[in-house]
Amino acid sequence: MAEKIIQNIVTTIEKTASAVQKRVVCLYRVSTLGQVDKDDIPMQKQCCREFCRRQSGWTIVREFAEKGVSGFKVSAKDRDAIQDIQKMALNGEFDILLVFMFDRLGRRDDETPFVVEWFVKQNIEVWSAMEGQQRFDSHVDKLLNYIRYWQASGESIKTSLRVKTRLEQLTEDGFFTGGRAPFGYQAVKKGRMNKKNQEVRDLAIEPSEAEVVTLIFQKYVYEGYGALRICRYLADRGIPGRNGKNVTVAVVNRVLRNPIYTGVLQHGESQSKVVLPELRLIDADLFMRAQEILRERSAHRKAQTEHNSEVPFTTRGQSLLVGNVYCGHCGAKLTLATAGRSYRKKDGTLVKKTYPCYKCYNKAMSPGKCDGQTTYGTTVLDNLVDQIIRIQLERIQHAPPQALLQKQHDREVSVAKAKVKLLNDQYQQKQRDYQDLRAETLKVIQGTSRLNVDLLNSLVDETTAQLKELEGQVQTAETELREIVSGAEQVRQEYAQVMNWAELYDNCTFEAKKMIAAQFVKAVRVKRGYEVDVEFNVSFEEFQKLYLEPETEEEKKTRADMFLSFVEKPRQVG
Repeated sequence: MAEKIIQNIVTTIEKTASAVQKRVVCLYRVSTLGQVDKDDIPMQKQCCREFCRRQSGWTIVREFAEKGVSGFKVSAKDRDAIQDIQKMALNGEFDILLVFMFDRLGRRDDETPFVVEWFVKQNIEVWSAMEGQQRFDSHVDKLLNYIRYWQASGESIKTSLRVKTRLEQLTEDGFFTGGRAPFGYQAVKKGRMNKKNQEVRDLAIEPSEAEVVTLIFQKYVYEGYGALRICRYLADRGIPGRNGKNVTVAVVNRVLRNPIYTGVLQHGESQSKVVLPELRLIDADLFMRAQEILRERSAHRKAQTEHNSEVPFTTRGQSLLVGNVYCGHCGAKLTLATAGRSYRKKDGTLVKKTYPCYKCYNKAMSPGKCDGQTTYGTTVLDNLVDQIIRIQLERIQHAPPQALLQKQHDREVSVAKAKVKLLNDQYQQKQRDYQDLRAETLKVIQGTSRLNVDLLNSLVDETTAQLKELEGQVQTAETELREIVSGAEQVRQEYAQVMNWAELYDNCTFEAKKMIAAQFVKAVRVKRGYEVDVEFNVSFEEFQKLYLEPETEEEKKTRADMFLSFVEKPRQVG
């Protein structure tokens, strides 16, 4: 009788338990949108629903789908689905959180285990359709929970490395790896197939945008325009960017820094090993010059230094020499300012006239520090320096052709190589002498040598000192040879650049002329009465010494007459 009563109680308890309904929230997640099938995650959804049907009393009350959300890169606090589920848990709106696998909750070993534990502490059961329930009945459960997500984190890291490595390999092989096509290009299908036998896209030049890219580099390198000024220039002339919209500063900056325009693909730190001529829009020299200007201007902004720069911070305004003109008396850098004077006309009308000038603030603010002029008119000084630049460029155009320069450098290299060979031969002979002396040591010990110990030691010491001296001479000669070889290439490049300036200077825009002057002229020092001393860049001075004939008396007289013609003109002097 008692057994029957107990059996009835057990049956009643089981029926009551089976009658308890449990509310289930499901979470589905994929890391990339490419895994989404028709805006859905069907595999995970189907599996979780089937799992619920097999459980007694489980009812799905809500389903969350995260499409293209990385469980490794994105924190739980930044995932809307996790935040909404946690709010529901606090409000007691469900009893079970169900996922396909536990790594759908996340793959961060420093976060996800604690998110799971948080739900359990809110009396929410956490289940996986593939791995069962995650419990925290013992310390072992906590350890296993942490190990699971530590392992998932490691898998994410390895997957990321594999993908990164493969993308780098494709880039090095010259293949476009996807994403938005850079400005100036379009992504088109050219018949290339991936490992899944799906046709993928490659880059091709977009003609209208390519013209804008070329214009951006020309304005930036040759005329000194900044990114904002380029944008305004394009907008004022109705030149659109992508999709008919105005070109933005961000687009200009990306264009200036991307080597794709020289035909070199880049992904992260990797670049294509070969140049792709079908993608080239500009030459490599123009791109490298743009990078130099970017670095110069970046350093100028950061330090706001007074150091000499071959790149003007801006080419706006009608002054030729801002940034490289100095007071010849106190050495201070002159700044562009506005001066003025007032006078009365015959009818008594007061007229105030203003004009741009270069101003020495040492003279203006502390006259005791400078005995020069306060201001120098920009028109007079700029025209004077402009004529000096023209004379120098004209002399350069009459310099020996590049073939003769190459021949001269070849001779210098041959002489340097001969010197290195001679010193090496002497060094090797001295080493043989040293070895002979070492061999003589045994004979001295055996008493069969004609040399005594003191003489032998003296000869060894002397030879050792000579070896050391020759070794230093060889190293010096090799260094000189390397400098001559590298210097020859540098001079060839500078020769081509200066010849280009000489051809452009008379007919280019004022902005371009200002860029040439900034690179051609290192410093202009002006003294009272417009006594001007122009210092050219060091490399150009070396070029002058090597390849330009000394200035003739006729050229000196022409320059002197030109100077007098400027300083005798009426001018404003501070």
